[in-house]
Amino acid sequence: MRIKELPKEEYEKRVEKLQSLMKKNDLDLIVCYSSECESGVIRYFTGFWPFFDFASLLIPREGEPILLTGGPESADFAKVSSKIKNVDINPLLVETSAPTEWIRKAESNNFSEILKKYKFAKNIKKIGVSNYNIFPNLLFKDLIAAMPDAEVYNVDDLILELQSIKSEKEIPFIEEAYKIAQQSLIKAIHSIKEGVAEYEIEAVARKEMLELGAEGTPYPTWVCSGDNTILSLCRSTDKKIKKNELIQLTIGSKYMGYCGNICRPVSLGKPKDNALRLMKIGVEASNYAINKIKPGIQASDVFKGYYEILLKYNLEEFALYGPAHGTGSSEVEGLWMSENANFIIKPNMLFNVDIWLSDSINGLRFEDGILITENGIKMLTSYKREVIILE
Repeated sequence: MRIKELPKEEYEKRVEKLQSLMKKNDLDLIVCYSSECESGVIRYFTGFWPFFDFASLLIPREGEPILLTGGPESADFAKVSSKIKNVDINPLLVETSAPTEWIRKAESNNFSEILKKYKFAKNIKKIGVSNYNIFPNLLFKDLIAAMPDAEVYNVDDLILELQSIKSEKEIPFIEEAYKIAQQSLIKAIHSIKEGVAEYEIEAVARKEMLELGAEGTPYPTWVCSGDNTILSLCRSTDKKIKKNELIQLTIGSKYMGYCGNICRPVSLGKPKDNALRLMKIGVEASNYAINKIKPGIQASDVFKGYYEILLKYNLEEFALYGPAHGTGSSEVEGLWMSENANFIIKPNMLFNVDIWLSDSINGLRFEDGILITENGIKMLTSYKREVIILE
């Protein structure tokens, strides 16, 4: 049974907090964009999760936001599932192969026509655009055509400032997402046998998470083994599991808009010496990050100690990024703990301790969720953070 969904008031508070930041930063309008796989920002403010079509959100400095979708069926869905009263259609947000004609007529407008309906549109001088790196070019041109004299700014960091501190009402959903991910990983590990295909093990995890109430996954989960483990990003294949070979499980669940994640390398029988060595280093690096991360610490200080571990084992040339990143409505929500990260870790921030290691032959990932508390951290996943060898 799923937890009762967040109340409308929670979304209204988020919009109000963003509007306060807009006044502080002298912004008149923020325009968001989301797709099904990059739903985080618009779902965070509206509760709406688009699919087939895309979505945009107009948040004025004062007043109610306007949710935009790409066609009548998405507009119908948005009116039922979102917490936003104002829903409109911009045809540039429609799916790639949408009907060329709709039998039921529905009003659709460009940004110019949409904004004419609202008083706030008369005095827009500064626009903030979120999801800046994936904001569609045609949609951006349409936006500029509606307000040609306005200045445009990337406001991803501004929205991240708001999202990075989780509210008390969000935390139960977050905890459930990680609980489901961990249980799904355990179920998948128990299904590992010689001759079973990678995708069959992934299927066990997916079945378990759906039965536990997950909406799906925050990214394509995967199981890879042997030579396939060298890839940091991968997909499950029809490769059969072999004895004494490294197996990587990367499992994430999406639960009512929140992402939970856990990753473990395992071996069916004793792994080769180089794989075993890498597994031990992964445990050491994970434990270091979990013990180091706490409120009041600068993120770059966490990275320094992690990088010393890489240097100690001559793995720095194969590493990709720091030992942790923010998460929440999206599986990665900024806040990378990198060499030059200058943010301070604060209570109610949420991180995935994400240790990806490679020695050019093998690759593996240990990943766990942690919630920052006033006095330290709360572990959201903890299953066997150790060298796991299956008999």
